[in-house]
Amino acid sequence: MAGKGTLLLACLLLPGFLLSEAAKILTTSSLGGSHYLLMDQVSQILQDHGHNVTMLLYGEEFFIPEKNEISYEVLSWLPPEDHRKEFKKCFDFFVTEALHGRETFDNFVKLMGQLGIRCSDLLRRGDIMDFFKNENFDLVFVEAFDFCFFLIAEKLGKPFVSILPTQFGNVDFGLPIPVSYIPVFRSWLTNPMDFWGRVKNFLMLFDFSMKKWQIQSTFDNTIKEHFPEGSRPVLSHLLKKAELWFVNSDFALEFARPLLPNTVYVGGLMVRPVKPVPQEFENFIAKFGDSGFVLVALGSMVNLYQSREVLREMNGAFAHLSQGVIWKYNPSHWPKDVKLAANVKIVDWLPQNDLLAHPHIRLFVTHGGMNSIMEAIQHGVPMIGIPVFGEQAENLIRVEAKKFGVSIQLKQVKAETLALKMKQVIEDKRYKSAAVAASIIRRSHPLTPAQRLVGWIDHILQTGGAAHLKPYALQQPWHEQYLLDVILFLLVVTLGTLWLCGKLLGMVARWLCGARKQKKA
Repeated sequence: MAGKGTLLLACLLLPGFLLSEAAKILTTSSLGGSHYLLMDQVSQILQDHGHNVTMLLYGEEFFIPEKNEISYEVLSWLPPEDHRKEFKKCFDFFVTEALHGRETFDNFVKLMGQLGIRCSDLLRRGDIMDFFKNENFDLVFVEAFDFCFFLIAEKLGKPFVSILPTQFGNVDFGLPIPVSYIPVFRSWLTNPMDFWGRVKNFLMLFDFSMKKWQIQSTFDNTIKEHFPEGSRPVLSHLLKKAELWFVNSDFALEFARPLLPNTVYVGGLMVRPVKPVPQEFENFIAKFGDSGFVLVALGSMVNLYQSREVLREMNGAFAHLSQGVIWKYNPSHWPKDVKLAANVKIVDWLPQNDLLAHPHIRLFVTHGGMNSIMEAIQHGVPMIGIPVFGEQAENLIRVEAKKFGVSIQLKQVKAETLALKMKQVIEDKRYKSAAVAASIIRRSHPLTPAQRLVGWIDHILQTGGAAHLKPYALQQPWHEQYLLDVILFLLVVTLGTLWLCGKLLGMVARWLCGARKQKKA
């Protein structure tokens, strides 16, 4: 018995010993707002798990909404001032246009072009690149929105994993896309689709492919400058080279779809243990008793760029509610000619996760960012979504399809319309029931998002990569993957056989006709 007990103890402890070796991991963050917050959380989770983490951080202050206490190392960098000014000008224009309902694909391509220029500067920085080489990182962890870090990992010759900060669709990394039931990104379709929906979805696949090519081509000059001819990576191939793809979403939100073995959902990484709400918020919430309160947080970018007209309409809508409203908005930016509604409290900072977990919350008004949606799902809170740009509208289409919220376009935000939608979601208990059902799905996973993240990272570090998780399809050209060469071959054989049979039948028919003529003669 003692021997069996020792063996059992060894089996239980062996995984811990296997995971005890610390790896040197480089994480990257070049975008602000929720992108930075997500990579900060990833870096902290890996550091807490025992790895040695260094984050390469693009250090523009206006990009970083808040800095938490960290235990990992940070290497900040900035490009030359002239490029920083050009990038900020482009970024400001992109966000401002989006907030006025004028988001265009051309504006997005220009922004990606600026990221390509910024990437060239980073690759020229001998001090940073030499630091990377000297540190000899075991793994690079990149965020998929900025393709620059795929190129850095390739330049260093290091294995890398990537996290998709949004739901599927806007980055193609080799997943099957069955267009009969999975909506193509920006198709604005849901699952299931009727016949005309499938027609639209099929056509949108070609549109998406063209736009994907345009976006990736913004890094062509960077690749030509920093990689010698003959060994230049193709960006679309590089995306499929990632050892693992983590996706910041969850089955509670996404439409079920086929995944590859190296694709892992980690939606909910930002959800932390719930803490008591600070007293100033409790005092405000208590004023409204059983009516409860509404939480409003439209993201860091909207907080910086929001227009006066939208603020006025939203404030007017909140005045119609019997609930209190806690609104994340910088009081120093509030327009002086707009009188704040009596039931509204605006604050520059709020504990979003803790307030979403509060028993008196009735509704969450959000911009539709994935981190915010995951937090709302975690706590079973119904939503009103006001998408601004990027993938937010796509996220909210899924929220509506799952029936735990509704959305309203920014240009349609009028006081009466918004007030009616908020009352609809608060009073119709079906939204709350659907949100609670989604919360059960989210919470009932056998492992937490953080456990899945570190577990899979440790797995590929121990096994020397994820070759065993990648199907050969990732190496196949598209015509082989979709059997077009086989179909063409079979078509040629079939048509050739039919042609040959036709020729033979013609010869037989002519011979028979000739034989009959000879008999008559």
